[in-house]
Amino acid sequence: MGRRGGIVILLISLAAVPCRADTSLKEDGRETGQGLKKFGKETGKAFKDGGKDVGHAFKEGGNKVGQGFKKLGKETGPALKEGGKESGQAAKKAGRSMREWFRDMGHSIKRFFKDRFATTK
Repeated sequence: MGRRGGIVILLISLAAVPCRADTSLKEDGRETGQGLKKFGKETGKAFKDGGKDVGHAFKEGGNKVGQGFKKLGKETGPALKEGGKESGQAAKKAGRSMREWFRDMGHSIKRFFKDRFATTK
C-alpha cells in the first residue's frame, strides 16, 4: 500500500468514528427510553395498586359505618316506639280530662240557665 492507501484507510477510520458514536448515541437513547418506559409502567402499577388499596379501605370503612347506623337504629327504634306509646297514652288521658271538663262546664251552664229562667207554676 502506498501513501494513497494509508490516506484512504485513515479517512475510512475517521469516518467510522462518527458513525460509531452515532450508533452508540442511538443505543444509549434507546436504553434510556426503555428505562423510562419501564419506570413509567412500574410507577403506574404502584399508583393503580395504591388506588385499589385506598378504595378497599373506603369500602370497608363505609361498611362499618353502615353497620353502626343499622345497630343504632335497632337500639333506638324500640325505645322510640315505647316512648310513642307512652306519649300517646298521656295524650289520650289529657283528652279525656278535657272532654270531661267541657262536659261538666256544659252541665253547669245548663243548670245555671235552667235555674234562672225556669218557670214556676
